[in-house]
Amino acid sequence: MPAWIAIALAAVGGALTALQSRVNGQLSAAIGDAYTAAAISFGSGLAILLVALAFWKPGRAGIGNVARELRSGTIRWWMLFGGVAGAWFVATQGISAGVIGVALFTVSIVAGQTVGGVVFDLVGLGPAGRRPLTAPRVFGALLALGAVVWTLSSEIGGEVPVLLVILPFTAGFGAAWQQAVNGRVRMAASSALTSTLGNFVVGTTVLVVVMVVHSSVVGWPTGFPGEPWLYAGGLIGCIFIAVQAIVVRVIGVLVLALAGVAGQLTAALALDLLVPVGDRGVDLATIGGAALALVAVIIASTRWSRSRHVVEPGESPASAPSADLNS
Repeated sequence: MPAWIAIALAAVGGALTALQSRVNGQLSAAIGDAYTAAAISFGSGLAILLVALAFWKPGRAGIGNVARELRSGTIRWWMLFGGVAGAWFVATQGISAGVIGVALFTVSIVAGQTVGGVVFDLVGLGPAGRRPLTAPRVFGALLALGAVVWTLSSEIGGEVPVLLVILPFTAGFGAAWQQAVNGRVRMAASSALTSTLGNFVVGTTVLVVVMVVHSSVVGWPTGFPGEPWLYAGGLIGCIFIAVQAIVVRVIGVLVLALAGVAGQLTAALALDLLVPVGDRGVDLATIGGAALALVAVIIASTRWSRSRHVVEPGESPASAPSADLNS
């Protein structure tokens, strides 16, 4: 896959993430329980994937492929638990997004994804292996963090609790880890459906346990909204997790995160400007921070895939890097 197509798909996946944040935040507000809303979102996604698995033979074959790769040690058992990070991501959508707005929530996610992308590319956790830091990537990452600081400058001491802004940061860092391990599992399975299914099995299990414990203590929700679109979070999650698992090998964890940021911020600002939650608007700092983060994405992606790796004699094409960073 050409790198520019992978970057475009990552941006679309980011836009879907912002849309899911709005859907799950609204569902949480309607139910009055963020953990139940998160369990519904993940559970519906799992149901969709199980139906798809029944009709998609390569997805079923992927389960056997993953089992063989686990036995051989090609992938580690803990790489199958990317769904834990996904569960936390969805939970923070219900806890924070409905209160602070999708735009501010997304900018905080950006910081976590950017830091995580740098870390996991350096250690080589993703399927593309270690990605050295070039000047554009470092500068782009610093700009993304600067965008978050700028955005938060208008919120510190204001009506928005700082903790509700910090939680998405941790979810963003976890999302970068999830993208890396999902890519490894997807390669082992030779099926994006298999790796996505594994995420939803793990995430749903974690969230159902948390929901049962939480509701047993504080009480169960007394009613559920009738609007069908509020239950679309699981379907949206299926799509963007599969997209991430496919493109991470082509562009690496950092550029995947930053390209996703572009889509997230664009969609988040559009949602908060056109369909705001309550009477909370979008201030100048949030718009400026989003614009700066978009610039960071462009800079960090500069010079990507200008040259291709030449397969040396004796080297298999599968082991060759898919793109050159021109570092």
